[in-house]
Amino acid sequence: MKILVTGGAGFIGSNFIHYWLKKYPTDSIVNLDALTYAGNLENLRAVENNKNYKFIKGDIGDTELINDAVKGVDLIVHFAAESHVDRSIMDSGDFIHANVEGTRVLLDAAKNNGRIRFHHISTDEVFGSLGLKDKPFNENTAYDPRSPYSASKAASDHLVRAYFHTYKLPITVSNCSNNYGPFQFPEKVIPLFITNLMEGKKVPIYGQGGNIRDWIYVDDHNAGVDAIIKRGEIGETYCFGGNCELTNLALTKKILKLMGRGEEMIEYVADRPGHDLRYAMDYKKAKNELGWAPKVKFKDGLIKTIEWYKNNKAWWQNIKSGEYKQYYKKNYFDRTGKSVRTIN
Repeated sequence: MKILVTGGAGFIGSNFIHYWLKKYPTDSIVNLDALTYAGNLENLRAVENNKNYKFIKGDIGDTELINDAVKGVDLIVHFAAESHVDRSIMDSGDFIHANVEGTRVLLDAAKNNGRIRFHHISTDEVFGSLGLKDKPFNENTAYDPRSPYSASKAASDHLVRAYFHTYKLPITVSNCSNNYGPFQFPEKVIPLFITNLMEGKKVPIYGQGGNIRDWIYVDDHNAGVDAIIKRGEIGETYCFGGNCELTNLALTKKILKLMGRGEEMIEYVADRPGHDLRYAMDYKKAKNELGWAPKVKFKDGLIKTIEWYKNNKAWWQNIKSGEYKQYYKKNYFDRTGKSVRTIN
């Protein structure tokens, strides 16, 4: 099988590529990524010379490029998205372009090139915010996005389903809770806190740290996507969760304990606008129909994640300093910054 992975230089996408090539070594993957701030080809150094891996630098909103990239592809797995809530609050334009218009361009290319099988990666944030006693989100939960980021992802979800109903495009959708693990960009809470503590810096908590998130190890998520691709019903949506709800304060204390630091390293900062109180996911459908459930216990996954960041200081230090951008601008961008360059 030949797979086009969008956003494969990002956190979850790069982990998916490692997962897939290890499990299905005879399949081939084309990784298409715009290499915006969170895209980092260092994430894929281990597979760069694999004969079944190819990289294309490009924007999913580029119609001509996408129509070329999908030729001969059996499956599109669509990870590419702007995904940081704080950035969307500051400026929503990039989120609308990537998450809405980019998804439309991909869907049209899939439709116009033989109705290519299309799996869309989404988020629990499209469902809004839960109260402390509310039941977890499920596949039938009404959409109620509350940030520009989640609104743009909700729009992309609706587009994907519309192409199934209107054009019979063979799609599936997955909505997942908060991922953590290797290669996560260190503006996100877990790698930010780990790397800050390694640098002797404090960790910032919004408000009093009472907001609750459900955490899933990234390869549990990728195993769920695998299960959908192999066994999922066309046109259906599946929710994935980690069965691990924690307040941000409880999460912080776990990281501090594992890293041998005390609560004096916590810095409470002003809460962000529209901060959703709680997310939680009911994954019964995925369990019953796909035989999927999360396998990695949170403590085990967190220990593995901390060890990865300890063992890969150059990776995150280059990101925090901005040096990682310079190498790839020199090697994979032409003078306009727009031309496509490939590896393999």
